[in-house]
Amino acid sequence: MKCFRNSIFTVAAALAILSAASLPVAAQDIKRLTNGKPDLNGVWDHPRVGDMTKSSTECASGSAGCKQEGMAQLPFAAWGLEKWKQPVHFDYTARCLPWGYSRTLGTEYPLEMIQTPQRLAILFESNNVFHVIPTDGRDHPKSVDPAWFGNSVGKYEGDTLVIDSIGFNDMTYLDTAEHPHSDQLHLVERYTPIDANHLSYEVTIDDKKAYEKPWKNTRTFVRMKPGSELMEYVCMENNKDLFEGHIPLQAKP
Repeated sequence: MKCFRNSIFTVAAALAILSAASLPVAAQDIKRLTNGKPDLNGVWDHPRVGDMTKSSTECASGSAGCKQEGMAQLPFAAWGLEKWKQPVHFDYTARCLPWGYSRTLGTEYPLEMIQTPQRLAILFESNNVFHVIPTDGRDHPKSVDPAWFGNSVGKYEGDTLVIDSIGFNDMTYLDTAEHPHSDQLHLVERYTPIDANHLSYEVTIDDKKAYEKPWKNTRTFVRMKPGSELMEYVCMENNKDLFEGHIPLQAKP
């Protein structure tokens, strides 16, 4: 019996070695969760995507290796083009309202991913907000209330984490350039590790009210140095009534 068990262990070890050897060197360096999926835990730098029609090779927080490829010509539908050509746009972020999911992913601030086999939480330094994506096999609820960050669910296709998001309100923009979206916005994001410190990101924007057909934006994220932490972010509304003396301050009794 002892010889039989040893044989099993020998075969299993050999298969594991062969399996690892068949992977690209970069893939062998990727840390993995207990379920075998890539471990995305950590603080990530990413491109500053102020305009999703532009391309760049700069990281928002000064790291090296980021990249983003924009789509120069967006396929506007009539409603989207009308919104885009409006002479005056309201920048809701100046009032400390939430940036929205797509726009927050393109800010100049890093983000942190906290991941388990059941869920991924993205912590944004921008506004110190977070977004939780279940990866336990569930689907979207049958009824979704419109929200600033929508409703997201995730699944894996090999080593790629695919995040599907719906249920957005129409009170945000896709980016700082103020490209519009409607409450019909459907985002599909794909996170694929390139190696231990680089992450490929692709987002497909599908909004039949704003755009005639789906379009994509691709980026490269870079893992920040060990010890990097998100900083406190405070947005204070421009309260002119208080700051300009329209509301008198009350002295303590």
